[in-house]
Amino acid sequence: MRKLLPLIGSHPGGRSALTCRYRCGDACFHEVPNTSGNEYVGDVIARALSRRSVLRAGAVVGAAAAAGATGIGQAPGASAAPAAPVKKGWEKSRYRQAARGLRFTPVAPNTTDAVTVPEGYAQNIVIRWGDPILRGAPAFDPARQTAKAQAGQFGYNNDFLTLLPLPGERDRQVLFANHEYTDENLMFPGYDPDNPTREQVEIAWAAHGLSVVVVEEDRRTGKLTAVPRHHLNRRFTATTEFRLTGPAAGSDLLKTSADPTGTKVLGTLNNCAGGTTPWGTALSGEENFNQYFAGAASVADADTRAKLARYGMTGGASERKWERFDDRFDLTKEPNEANRFGWVVEVDPYDPDSVPRKRTALGRFKHEAAQPRLTADGRPVVYMGDDERFDYFYKFVSSKRMMKGSSRAAREHNLTLLDEGTLYVAKLTGDSPADQVDGSGKLPNDGEFDGTGVWIPLATGDVSHVPGMTADEVYVHTRIAADKVGATKMDRPEDVEPSPRTGRVYVALTNNSQRGTAGKPGADEANPRSNNKHGQVLELAEHWDDPASDGFAWRLFLVCGDPQDPSTYFGGFPKDQVSPISCPDNLAFDSYGNLWISTDGNALGSHDGLFGVATTGERRGEVRQFLTVPAGAETCGPVIGDRRVLVAVQHPGEKDGATYDNPASTWPDGPGKVVRPSVVAVWRKDGRNIGV
Repeated sequence: MRKLLPLIGSHPGGRSALTCRYRCGDACFHEVPNTSGNEYVGDVIARALSRRSVLRAGAVVGAAAAAGATGIGQAPGASAAPAAPVKKGWEKSRYRQAARGLRFTPVAPNTTDAVTVPEGYAQNIVIRWGDPILRGAPAFDPARQTAKAQAGQFGYNNDFLTLLPLPGERDRQVLFANHEYTDENLMFPGYDPDNPTREQVEIAWAAHGLSVVVVEEDRRTGKLTAVPRHHLNRRFTATTEFRLTGPAAGSDLLKTSADPTGTKVLGTLNNCAGGTTPWGTALSGEENFNQYFAGAASVADADTRAKLARYGMTGGASERKWERFDDRFDLTKEPNEANRFGWVVEVDPYDPDSVPRKRTALGRFKHEAAQPRLTADGRPVVYMGDDERFDYFYKFVSSKRMMKGSSRAAREHNLTLLDEGTLYVAKLTGDSPADQVDGSGKLPNDGEFDGTGVWIPLATGDVSHVPGMTADEVYVHTRIAADKVGATKMDRPEDVEPSPRTGRVYVALTNNSQRGTAGKPGADEANPRSNNKHGQVLELAEHWDDPASDGFAWRLFLVCGDPQDPSTYFGGFPKDQVSPISCPDNLAFDSYGNLWISTDGNALGSHDGLFGVATTGERRGEVRQFLTVPAGAETCGPVIGDRRVLVAVQHPGEKDGATYDNPASTWPDGPGKVVRPSVVAVWRKDGRNIGV
């Protein structure tokens, strides 16, 4: 019998106290911001089942019949039908070979202070925190770091990654990375959290944000390296100018004394995952921005205090004390400043003079990611998760079609696609009786956790669909709008990714240790375990395979944890043949249609890692671990190419008691060197494609 490794630390999800402190402001130890009762049966849901659904009633019958035993593809209203029998064709036979793209020897769970990859694979560091990328930037010297130097160097705690082609430059691509947060304890010798210096704060401002850097492939080895000082290389920091665009731009809710127009923002904060658009731009989601703002408890207006509290702002001084050096981080002086964060940012990496945009039409919440796909007529649909316990997942459907081609006119048009459309939030309904979902994770009698759902419209342009709220209020206070319409409270919806092969959409639900505790929502079919330490992955199929549809069918694809735990589920695949997986976070697809999952806060005692899992065919649900990351680190990114995998190794050495002078990891440069978040490339030594 396999023996699990001992647990590391005592914080929820296997995280260290240091991670909780700097990454999300100890969110797990604060009251859950969503205190809404949020049961709603009014006209909003009726509108979600739109006239188009009625007109397509004939298609409903065909869709339901085609879905058959799978339950995916059912039509609106199908939740009232009898539950389907146990699904035929989902039973798994024991084949000798894994799915194409996943044929590697799985890495065993471990606590090695290194990036551990399968036998026959090699790796290299693509770029580290502090590596110079702009002209004039000095070499990294952690003992003599300055804000000016950091503004020209690769930022801290790289999270989302995407690689874009670079026409005309052989073997080169454009890497976009974001930088979620700073770990001052690990960055500065002798750091005093109660008395940071101005220089330390300004270095942290410069270490946040985004990076664009050209990278070059060595065809002989598979190695990928950064090209410093390329003309496309850029840094965006906490003091770079960003534009607010879309229907809420210029709203009184976004105006401050420094920006009376409500259209210009300095900086971007706590960028987590993101997305890559079909028109060649990068998206990045602003997540735990609340922790940077001070004084919420002292804001005079009670209504403003309540709105700040819904986004997790309830206290006095901030952890990093930025309010001492810039009044905009003091909510008693600038209560609207926080409203200028929590958006999806769009960056054009091919235009070194472009101003990045914050897209208000996509709503404001703790954005984990934003991944678009196109409708049949070419309109982008963006799926988004709000990474908070008991919050929601959303989609945005543009009203404009993408223009093909690379002409200037096409690029200018496509940079407006995310400013006009309809913002929706999801409501899920299970198809099993409530007494069959008891919080234990035991499957209901029909053999799956599944059901149907509707997309509830929140706003379209300057029109609000939420009674009692203006459109501006819906976009700026999106969580409150979703509360009002009765959206389903989920277990930390993080990355949401549509499959480029099947069109099915996958949602990483990382964990929720408060599910089913006193005063909190209990288990439901989409979130079936109380004290959910390990998370799950939800699979969703839009009606008629139309991304703009107002309804969907869903089921849980994975219920994560120790395969020996009866509450786990792996798509129906035999559990004695899968790698244990805990706390799914970022998602990506390979060209074979396999889903790749990076984890954050593994609660099984192993370091976090990257896993591949087949989503179709005989091996559906077979999870195979591809790598693990060093002590204290989280696996982010990832980018899955045919010949190379990229991961962002975030916050290595972030363990309780660790400091710059007393590190808990020696990665990536060995003993005596400062611990540095970095991007890692992995490839096969024989030069063949990954996993074939």
